[in-house]
Amino acid sequence: MTATDRVFATPAGVRLGPLDAIMAGKARNYVLQMRSGRFHGFIVRRGDAVFGYVDRCPHAGVPLAQVLDDYLTPGGDHIACSWHGALFDIEDGLCVGGPCLGQRLTAWPVVLEAGEIVTAAPPEPSVA
Repeated sequence: MTATDRVFATPAGVRLGPLDAIMAGKARNYVLQMRSGRFHGFIVRRGDAVFGYVDRCPHAGVPLAQVLDDYLTPGGDHIACSWHGALFDIEDGLCVGGPCLGQRLTAWPVVLEAGEIVTAAPPEPSVA
């Protein structure tokens, strides 16, 4: 594995910067260089809530945006894949329209700590 290989998760505790780095109702791309490779993700801000996803379409395996930080529909209601028009719910990444209907974006766990966006550990699987 080289430093230019793509990875699809990050460790918890990485400080990405202040919440104000993302305008309300907008999204921002983040690329993290790690020893095992590069992680590409994006974060959507809704008020004081943040939703992180791996920047990869479940339908085609390509990054969602063709233009930097252009992840949302014009009205900001959904995440959109600019390649095939798939639409995803912001809160849970569920595809609600397009070629990957019913699939989900891969979540990138992030939290707010004292006004800073920080990567988080993935949630523990539920035991039934």
